Amino acid sequence: MRVDPSGHLAELAARGLLPEDHRAVYLAGSLVRGWGNSGSDLDVYVVSAAPRTAPSTALAPVALTPDHVPVEVVHVDGVRWDIEYWTDSQVDQMFAKVSWEEFDTNHSVADLLTSHEMDFLERLGSAVSVTGEEWLAGRRTQLESSAIRSILVSRALNLSDLFVEDAVGQLKAGDVESAVLSAKLAFGYAVNALHVSCGEFGHSAKWRARRFRQVEQTIMPFEEYWAIETMRGYDPANPAAWVEDVVLACRRISMEVVI
Repeated sequence: MRVDPSGHLAELAARGLLPEDHRAVYLAGSLVRGWGNSGSDLDVYVVSAAPRTAPSTALAPVALTPDHVPVEVVHVDGVRWDIEYWTDSQVDQMFAKVSWEEFDTNHSVADLLTSHEMDFLERLGSAVSVTGEEWLAGRRTQLESSAIRSILVSRALNLSDLFVEDAVGQLKAGDVESAVLSAKLAFGYAVNALHVSCGEFGHSAKWRARRFRQVEQTIMPFEEYWAIETMRGYDPANPAAWVEDVVLACRRISMEVVI
């Protein structure tokens, strides 16, 4: 299921949801990528020069100035639209966080990004422009030249390694159930690192299989990934063996993925 962007600008304007100083309006998310279904929401991004001052349905917190993003929720032809209002200055601030200069001095820079900021940057690459094509193209170029890929790969690998260490320690202590859970978490982060290293951004676990099929890589075939993701080889009589196999898979990915 895909979205046709025509008509969205007029719909926003008719509902009084289009700022006069807007610089870009674009659509993003699962529906735009063709991954959605009849119950999926449509993510609409509106970027303007000045902050939106009208009363909003919600305010999403961000570590920027202003420190929030107004969000409107409307339903159009049975589809829920989540409309986020960003300023150009907020976007500049986000890109400053993911600069090479920042990454060179702080490899934990990803921790400076809130979930809404992360979503914004991740969705730029697959967004569909409604208006402001030049703005979107320029920001995509900026994203490609930033350190975002190295930042997210580094963060995912660090988290994977931490959970691998937890799993190994828990196995030694006889806490097998906790080791299984830690191994699952470690594998998820390792696969996320693999995807990002191939240019497929995204951190939501529900789309991990979709993202896996999108990337071209030789580190792990989809069949092996899916067997681990679905715990196909897990034996309740010998859970430690499954944990050890997953730990090896995580370490292999960690060794071969380039930051």
